[in-house]
Amino acid sequence: MARCCKCPRLHLAVTVLACVLVFTEGVNLNDLLDRASQLSDKMHSLSTSLTNDLDSHFSSVGGKLMRPSMCHTSSLQIPNDKDQALSVPEGELLSLVRSLLMAWSDPLALLSSEATSLPHPERNSINTKTRELQDHTSTLGAGLDRLVRKMGSSSESLSSLPFNGNDLGQDNVSRLVNFHFLLSCFRRDSHKIDSFLKVLRCRAAKMLPDMC
Repeated sequence: MARCCKCPRLHLAVTVLACVLVFTEGVNLNDLLDRASQLSDKMHSLSTSLTNDLDSHFSSVGGKLMRPSMCHTSSLQIPNDKDQALSVPEGELLSLVRSLLMAWSDPLALLSSEATSLPHPERNSINTKTRELQDHTSTLGAGLDRLVRKMGSSSESLSSLPFNGNDLGQDNVSRLVNFHFLLSCFRRDSHKIDSFLKVLRCRAAKMLPDMC
């Protein structure tokens, strides 16, 4: 089975197209959910790796300023645990995933642009991983659009969660703190996306709740 996380970074346009083709029209619902779940798992792992890279140099400041309630996605009403997620209708749960992913389009673009000159000794690694994360998010978005058509969930509304940040600050400390903060928020949300997609995959396979 093809894996988007294995796509090379050379020839970006071809790479993204090849990854999107993983979500081909002929794939059944269970396989689509499985591939979306694999990609969301990769996204969360990558965001964790990025957070660790930043923590290696700036953990004390970044950690103290992180407040989940300050994340721009904190207003979205979402299930708090697996049991709650299992009770949410499939279409609504998929809309929550898409709303979260859509809310990160502009913040990830900002992180990607700032990573090239971030004042951090692991800047090159952070830059590469941030761009890879942005690519995976775009690919997952295309896959979720395919899932919507497959599940007939197009009538479910998406929540608008505007992001108002234009930069990360002017001084080096502010840039590092705000980069760390945004990345920490994404790490939290990517875990939710991954968890909800796994619940959808479980329910599509008609597994018992205690097996999910």
